[in-house]
Order: sequence, then C-alpha cells, then structure tokens
Amino acid sequence: MKRNIVVGVTGASGAVYARRLLEVLLAAGCDVHLSISPAAEAILRQELGLSVDLDRFDAASLRLDAGVDLRDEKLQRVRAMADSSRESSRAIASGASQGGVLRYHHHADLLAPIASGSFPTDGMVVCPCSAGTLSAIAQAASGNLIHRAAEVHLKERRKLILVPRETPLSLIQLDNMRRAAEAGAVVLPAMPAFYHGVASVQDLVDFIVAKICDQLQIPHDLIRRWGA
Repeated sequence: MKRNIVVGVTGASGAVYARRLLEVLLAAGCDVHLSISPAAEAILRQELGLSVDLDRFDAASLRLDAGVDLRDEKLQRVRAMADSSRESSRAIASGASQGGVLRYHHHADLLAPIASGSFPTDGMVVCPCSAGTLSAIAQAASGNLIHRAAEVHLKERRKLILVPRETPLSLIQLDNMRRAAEAGAVVLPAMPAFYHGVASVQDLVDFIVAKICDQLQIPHDLIRRWGA
C-alpha cells in the first residue's frame, strides 16, 4: 500500500520549502495529508504569490509540478527511484508510477483522520514550523489539527519532523526544541549547506527537502552526497 505522510504548513518564513516538499513526496508516490494554518496562508501569498483558500481548498492553487507535469529532472529521478526501489512493495511502486494523492484537511477539523492514532501514517513533517507551533507541540497544547496530528505522532512513537526557520533563537525556543526532541521529534532546522554544488536558490531548498526525505526513508536524488 502507499505511504501516508502528514504535512503541516505553518506561519514561519520558508513557504518554498513546503511547496517543494509536497512536489517531491507526490512524485515519490506518497499519499500526502496536508493541513495549512491561517498564518501559513498569508506567508504563501506573501512569499510565493499563491492565493490559497483554506475553506475552499483547491490543490491547483499551490501550482505543484508532481502529478501534473514532471518537467523537473529531479522530480523525474525521484519518481524513477520510487518505481525501482527494491524496498518498496509492488503496491507502492504501482502508486508511485501514477504519482501520489494530495488530501487536504482544514486546520480546524479535529475530526479529520490524522487527528487519531488509529489512522495509520508513516510520518509527519511540519514545514516550515513556526515558533508558536513548536511551542504548542512541545507543551502538548493542541489548538488546531496540525498540533493534534503532531501530538498523535509523538504518542504513537511515529516519526515527527519539525523544520523551524527562525533566527536568532530565544532561550524559550531552544528549550522548546529540546523538549520536542526529548519527546521523540526530529528537529531539522532549515539550515542549507553549500557543499553539494550550489548553483541556485533551488539547490539550497532541495538540500533541506533531501534531509527531510532521508528521515522519512524516501529514495531521492535531489542533492550530490558528500564524498560522492
């Protein structure tokens, strides 16, 4: 069966990371359960010029390449690797050849499947992860579906990846990262490296998305590996 990955997009700068992550996950044949916070809606508009209606969501508003047109050579390689991976089941490979499915859940819908530990998932990513979202997760103070889904992943001991993009960091934020890490989350700050032959901003974005995919054990060829 296909892999279910939950993606929460919150109101930190770095919306480009979220959109690229969605493209790569869908190209890899993952079924993505997406929830977007109101603050993230504003950031998507400000940083990427995307008008996303959270109440009447239309996936086309995100302008994703995956599942529509794989002109992006990196996405083509992601899909090919998903198809040929020996670790993938036949069902996953079959799904990957068709691309994944994007399923949207409103941030206020606490009856959504991802709000329950009985709904099987293969991991969750909060990308980007705002300081407020980090705090809510670290303190188990669920105020929306993204917070609740993250809490579910922690209590069920499933992979939870938090991608904060903030600088400088206050002592409170650092402590919240520590608390989240101690609870089982992977804190993966959006800190791109420069050793992989950077020629564009896209290469820097792909570095972070590659790190996320590594944590989810999703095959990809987004970056040149160190020593390769």
